[in-house]
Parts: sequence; C-alpha cells; structure tokens
Amino acid sequence: MHLLQQRVLAYIKKHGLLAPGDRAGVAVSGGADSVALLRLLLELRRELGLILSAVHFNHKLRGSDSEEDERFVAALAQKHKLEFHSGSGNISGFAAQEHLSLETAARKLRYQYFRDLLVEGKLNRIATAHTLDDQAETVLLRMVRGAGTRGLAGIYPGLSVSGSQFSEQRSPAIVRPLLSIRRKDLEAYLGAAGQSWREDKSNRDLRHARNRVRHEILPRLEKDLNPAVREVLAETAEIARAEEEFWEKQTRQLLGPACKGGPGRGALGTIALLDLPLALQRRVVRAYAEALGLRLEFRHVEEILDLVWKDANLPKSAVLPHGWTVCLEKGELRFETAGKPQTCQDYEFPLALPGTVEVPQTRSRFEALLVSGNSAGVYNPEHLLARARLGQELRVRNWHPGDRFWPAHTKTSKKVKELLQERHLTGAERKHWPVVVSGADVVWMRGFAVPGHFQARKEDPDAVLIRETPLT
Repeated sequence: MHLLQQRVLAYIKKHGLLAPGDRAGVAVSGGADSVALLRLLLELRRELGLILSAVHFNHKLRGSDSEEDERFVAALAQKHKLEFHSGSGNISGFAAQEHLSLETAARKLRYQYFRDLLVEGKLNRIATAHTLDDQAETVLLRMVRGAGTRGLAGIYPGLSVSGSQFSEQRSPAIVRPLLSIRRKDLEAYLGAAGQSWREDKSNRDLRHARNRVRHEILPRLEKDLNPAVREVLAETAEIARAEEEFWEKQTRQLLGPACKGGPGRGALGTIALLDLPLALQRRVVRAYAEALGLRLEFRHVEEILDLVWKDANLPKSAVLPHGWTVCLEKGELRFETAGKPQTCQDYEFPLALPGTVEVPQTRSRFEALLVSGNSAGVYNPEHLLARARLGQELRVRNWHPGDRFWPAHTKTSKKVKELLQERHLTGAERKHWPVVVSGADVVWMRGFAVPGHFQARKEDPDAVLIRETPLT
C-alpha cells in the first residue's frame, strides 16, 4: 500500500469517518484535491468496505469551463464504473437575493445539495477534499479577523447534517479524509498515477482573501519565519478543536442552572454565573445569547460581564448588536429587543442517560429512563429507543427550521414544521414544541412514535424511554 494511502486510511480510522457498508459519495469538483480523494478512496474501498459514487455540483460561474468540469467528472465516474450524482444552482441570483458573497452563496447551495442527497437516503456519507493547506488558510484567516478557540478549531474532520436519517453522532454525514495531507503531496500522487485534473483559474484571482493567503502570505511566512507554518497552523486547529469540544459540553451542563424564566420572560442568573471561572463565564454568556439568536463578539461579552462587577452607582445596562440591550436587574441579566423582554424562545438542555432535566419554556420535566430488555414488554414499543443506537448524551430543545423527523409506520421523513402544521399547531405552542436529539438526529418528538430505525427491538439488551411530565 502506498504511503499516502496508509496516511489517509489511518486518519479515517482515527476519527471514525467511514465504516464498512457506507454508501459514500465523493464530492469531485474536477480539481487536483478532489480527484486525488476519489482515486485514493477507490484504492481503499475494499479495505474500508465502501460503496462509492461521485458527486458534482455545477456552480455555473465560469461559463463553458464549468460545463467542462462537469463532463470531466462524469467521464471519471464512468471510467471507474461509479454512479454519478450531479446538481447545479443559480449562484449569482442566490447571492444577490441573500446579500452574500459568491463564495458563500456557492458553499451554501453546494452543501444544500449534499444535504438533499443524504436526507433522501441516496447516500449516507459524503467525502470532501479539504486538505491540510485548506486548514492552515482557514485558521490564519480567522485569526486575523478575530477568533476564539471556536474559530481557531478551523475545519472539522466530520460534519453532522440535520435531518439525515443515516448519520450517527460518532460518524458524521460529511467527512474530510484529507485534512492531514498537503496539497503538493496529492498533486505528486496524481502525477505518479498519470491522472489529469482540471485547473480553476479563479483560484489564482488575488482579489479573494483566501487566494492572497494561499499564494502570497503563507509562502512568505514559510520563507521568512517557519518552513512548517502550515503544519503548525493545522496543529493549532487540532488542539483548539479538542478544547472546544470539551468546554462546549461543560457549558451546556452549566447553562441550565443559570438560565431562569419561562414563557414571557427570560434571564441569566448572576449568582450561578459568577461562581464560575472567568473562561466559563464568557462561554455561558455567549451560549445563552446564541440560544436567543444573538451572536456576540468578545467585546460584547466583556461589556455584559462588566455590568455585574460595576459600582452600584454606574449604569446597569449595555447596548448589544441588532437592536438588543441587556440590563442587570435583581440579580439577573435580562436581554431585551425592540423594547420587549425576550422569552428565551430557543432553548437547549443536556439530558443524561439516565437522567432528568427541567425545561421552563415547556413547563415540563424530561426524563430518560433505561429499560432492560427483559422488562421492555411492559412499555409501548413505539416509545422505546434502542440504547445502542444513541450517543452518550441526548439534548432537549425546541425544533429548528430544517429539522426532519421520521415517525414509525410512515413512508418517509418529513420536516418537523410540516408535521406540526398537520396538527394545526400555531404560535408559541408550535415554536416551543420539544424534540430530543442525539447528535444531528431528532430521535424523539412530543406526540409521535419514535423513528423506526431508532426503535428498540426484541434482541436489543437495553432500551431508552423518554418521558415528559408537567412541572408542578
């Protein structure tokens, strides 16, 4: 086995990116990185037990060159007897409509196409060709624009896709097997194999910030400061990602006790907040604001924390972005927008297995019970989840736009929005309707049978019962 193949195989196994039986689509643009990924996975598919296909999204931004790219990828798929999935979109129109850059609009439509393939069940994994060079460029761009550990974590090896019925918490739906590989190594590999690829002239356009980083800034840093600067930046992302994953879980556990209120009001309790170290105070404030739909910069978080420590004679309020304000009142940080108290409409709480959590927004308590296989018969099987198919931690939250759910005994999954519309739910009741998620999957929804592919079976040793009871 070629050394490059060994490195890619080791990375896939280390991060659990692919598993035997996966129907994996390889996102192939026609460029060197994606063509190399396809060739490498073709050589590894027997070792990994994969069913491979090629996926191409035509951005239609480069006229005849875009059409040539699609024909090239289609021919490559045909040569290797692979199924070919292709899609396209009006990037320019979408960018103008949503006030986005062409790059951002292209990425959104491309990933929406990936998500459609996954949700429809045509594939259960899609591999993209992000490299170590892409990682270094991303980290450097985020660093100079201002980023904490979340931003410095860069590109993740795997990405969950909401609504995918086949994704699992430990094996995300979109995977990046080449994040530890340099671009130059992939080009050398293709050269040795006699494999051609397509060149995208826009990748040399220095009007784009990423291209300036790629062709000017990083080469200068390599020459003048550190020849291994790309590897160092990629290692920084690896460290930041592990830190972020750990602290994100801690923050979720701390957010529940600090969050106060119910329908019609919402606040962040300062007593619980100030008992925490400064780093966790910042994380809890940021996470709480994000639950309200408000993304804060570092300076905004500091202004909020300053309110708690200020002298009693000084103002106890601060102005936040997008018309929001926050004020300190009776030991609570109260967030307001448009002159009306914010109601904590979006909520999310960790639910241990087994364990309970109180959700003020629904005025109810959620309990996850472990049921042994011997006693599972006393419960309605439509309410029991197979323990082995769930992650280590569940989360209770309100449904989000784009969430999908597949109740048992139905032909296909539906958007949660459509399921609630069919039940004629409206207003705040619909907004606060609770779901329980495991990773990216909605595994429980109030009033519906659990999904068939998560349902406990007779041979499963343990099952999980989600029970909701009103708060007294």
